[in-house]
Amino acid sequence: YAIFREVASNLLIHREYTNAYPAKLIIEYGQVRTENSSRPHGFGQLDPKNFTPFPKNPVIARFFRQIGLADELGSGMRKMMKYSQAYGGSNPELVEGDVFRIRIQVPEFSRQMLSEAPVEAPVEATPEVTPEVAREVNPEVMRLLKLVVGEMSRHELQIRMGLKDSEHFRKSYLMPALASGLMEMTNPDKPRSSRQRYRVTAKGKSQVLLSKTGEENE
Repeated sequence: YAIFREVASNLLIHREYTNAYPAKLIIEYGQVRTENSSRPHGFGQLDPKNFTPFPKNPVIARFFRQIGLADELGSGMRKMMKYSQAYGGSNPELVEGDVFRIRIQVPEFSRQMLSEAPVEAPVEATPEVTPEVAREVNPEVMRLLKLVVGEMSRHELQIRMGLKDSEHFRKSYLMPALASGLMEMTNPDKPRSSRQRYRVTAKGKSQVLLSKTGEENE
């Protein structure tokens, strides 16, 4: 509870509310990740030994302290470090940038869902996915995954799929693929960039492989 109270509070207290980038709390096999727009005062992974807290939304922070959902400035990070080490076996990763990211390992969940996968597996590692999980991917997203070649723009993806309605493509295909971690942006810090491209993640590739294997066995 102490860990994820800090995670949820961080999303609300330290958010850059003038940025349209959505706050995300992503639950995956063996880990929980967050992404949140930010006004950075540095870039790169935070070191708790050399960390200097900076109040990004002091009025919101004060309100959360008054209702008991946040501690004094800087103490939340130290508490998160303390309990994450005991709970997950490693410190959480906190990376400062235009998008602030947190990654926390959850070993109990990882062992329960992927008994043969090591807890220490990196984020980029291909997860061990069963055919039952593969069938949970909706047909629209699976069709999109199979048509992606390397890194492609939204317009290129839409043309490749033969879809004219941009909003339908975004809501029914692209956003579900991104939300489920099957695809990712090449430039997540600037989601509206004209140079934005999209690619299939390792998780998405494993889903496509299992889908094709299932088709061959039918």
